[in-house]
Amino acid sequence: MAKPAKSTKKFQNKHLKHTIEHRREVQKNAKKYASRKRSKGKTEDGDEATTGAATTKASKEVFNDMSVDDFFAGGFEVPKEKKFKKTEESDDEGSSSEDEDAMKEDMKNLADKDPEFYKYLQDNDKDLLDFEGVNPLDAISDDESEEEAEGEKSADEEKKDKKKTKAAAAESTGTKKVEITSALVKQWDTQLTNKPTVKVIKNIAIAFKAAVNIQNAQDEDYKYAVTDPKAFNALMLLTLQKLPEAIQKLVKYKVHAGTGARTVPQKNQSVKPISAILKSVAGAYITLLQDITNTETAALVLVSLQEIFPYYLSYRRLLKEILGAIVRIWASTNDVQTQIATFAFLNNASREFPRSILETVLKSVYSTFLQNCRHTNVHTMSMLNFCKNSAAELFGIDETVSYQVGFEYVRQLAIHLRNSINATSNAKEGYKTIYNWQYCHSLDFWSRVLAQQCTPEKEAETKKESPLRQLIYPLVQVTLGAIRLIPTAQFFPLRFYLIKSLTRLQNGTGVFIPIFPLLAEILTSTAITKPPKKATLEAVDFEHNIKVNQAYLGTKTYQDGLCEQFIELASEFFVLYTKNIAFPELATPAILSLRRFTKKSKNVRFNKQLQQLVEKLTSNSEFITVKRSNVEYGPSNKHEVQAFLNDVAWDKTPLGQYVVVQRQAKEEKLRILQEALEEDKARAEQEKEQAEESDVDMEDLNEGEESSDEE
Repeated sequence: MAKPAKSTKKFQNKHLKHTIEHRREVQKNAKKYASRKRSKGKTEDGDEATTGAATTKASKEVFNDMSVDDFFAGGFEVPKEKKFKKTEESDDEGSSSEDEDAMKEDMKNLADKDPEFYKYLQDNDKDLLDFEGVNPLDAISDDESEEEAEGEKSADEEKKDKKKTKAAAAESTGTKKVEITSALVKQWDTQLTNKPTVKVIKNIAIAFKAAVNIQNAQDEDYKYAVTDPKAFNALMLLTLQKLPEAIQKLVKYKVHAGTGARTVPQKNQSVKPISAILKSVAGAYITLLQDITNTETAALVLVSLQEIFPYYLSYRRLLKEILGAIVRIWASTNDVQTQIATFAFLNNASREFPRSILETVLKSVYSTFLQNCRHTNVHTMSMLNFCKNSAAELFGIDETVSYQVGFEYVRQLAIHLRNSINATSNAKEGYKTIYNWQYCHSLDFWSRVLAQQCTPEKEAETKKESPLRQLIYPLVQVTLGAIRLIPTAQFFPLRFYLIKSLTRLQNGTGVFIPIFPLLAEILTSTAITKPPKKATLEAVDFEHNIKVNQAYLGTKTYQDGLCEQFIELASEFFVLYTKNIAFPELATPAILSLRRFTKKSKNVRFNKQLQQLVEKLTSNSEFITVKRSNVEYGPSNKHEVQAFLNDVAWDKTPLGQYVVVQRQAKEEKLRILQEALEEDKARAEQEKEQAEESDVDMEDLNEGEESSDEE
């Protein structure tokens, strides 16, 4: 069998399906025409029906004695033409031309024989009436790729076509963009100051949008265009500073006496057009927020938004987008002043409109913070701590709403822990959903929220228990479960980080949490009990890591770091109860276990540190015992128990004095580390500037060589 031609393949791929469908439609219409013709023929001559019946009967008789398999097994006999030979192309063309002539003649007579069907073809398939014998293969080019390249347009070409269409439409209508100049901005400034109108405000808003979206201004049909930088700056200042003031002249806010919240009076006739204008400008504000690079710009935009914020309360989608843009700046910027400005806006807006936006702000703050805390290191930790502390303050605006949000997220943390425990028993990688910075920051964040909002002093002022206090128990249980999920030496930094969170929680809320057993487990670890290997590794940064590399395990460097962390965390835990009347009972088990450990340990340096801690615990126990020897009330008198040694400062106790010295030494280490980081940062910036200067010098040199070559 001969190989099909290239044109045949192309026809089969691109046109065969459409041609078959078209032919079927033509055949359907032809059958309809033939049936009508036969029905007319029957009335004129009855012999036709008889002939048809005889033919059918004869065909039945022929095939009655032959099975289907026998029929197909016999093959097919191609009938031969009596008058023409099929081997020559000219004969083929002659036969096809006769068929075409016959078809044309039938189409001409169709209007007289069946006018109804002729009208149908005129309406639905006019090409069939203008019949021309065209081979579909003739319309196909030899190179399909060229045809596709010419026939199909890319997305860029379509955009260009749209731009050309818009430009042509603008030229046809005679519209031309107005160039914004300093004189025009000054004219608008005078109008806003003297007598602002809705029309002027609308024109300024349109110009403001065109200026903010200056890169995409050609794609949009803006009335104004900005090319002068001075005019651009003047327009920005006019819109952000003067426009809110002019709007308040037209529509003055109503201020509620009790809450101080502002509302827009709906009876004013200017409210509706101004609301529509500010709604259209919201996108420009969001664009400005996304492009903020310094504190001055951030403050200017945020103050302007603060003035017109009540107008956006009725537009929930725009309101959510605006708040989301501000929260993203708060969570991602490296500038502390910009962080403070965004937090001030969120705090003021949430306190002014708690029912409208507080829940949205709290959820957005928490989720956005978690998205930006994946990469935690010594450079980002201060920014993350600021986010946690400031967000914790927002959760104190309405503690009922905060409890609902907090319950939902703490429950999610518990579910993740349960799933991880089940996965850890079956797979090796199940712990990774818990042992990461996001999960640890979440637990630490909620400990800060509860430590700030559930203090005994605050509850004494309000004379009622905070709703958030109900979250303390589940949060502690989740934190303890996370600590004990993988109790290996490699994750001791994570244990220390979460222990600090629990220490902060019990310091703020006054709830007792048994932390010392978590620290005592470290003393039984082989990382401390086994003789260490010598290694020339840098000291472990426990403040900014939750996991150590395998190379540190079993080394003296890691062991010394664990010992320092144990002393620090144990003393920070016991100093919380240094004035507590039950301190001797709390410290006695720890003193006994530490003395027992020092007798077995061969680490001379660590033993000295433990002995010093034991001495301070013993001294503080004796101090409390002497003070409570004169007490005349019993343990059931909770008021007197809580008031015990209220007149004594905690740092005047034996253990308190020891902890003060420990904190000073730690602060000195952190100061040295911070100075080293700042020096490294300054050195890196200086090297970057030098590299940029050298690049500029090379460009100038290359330009000079090119100019000399041209000369």
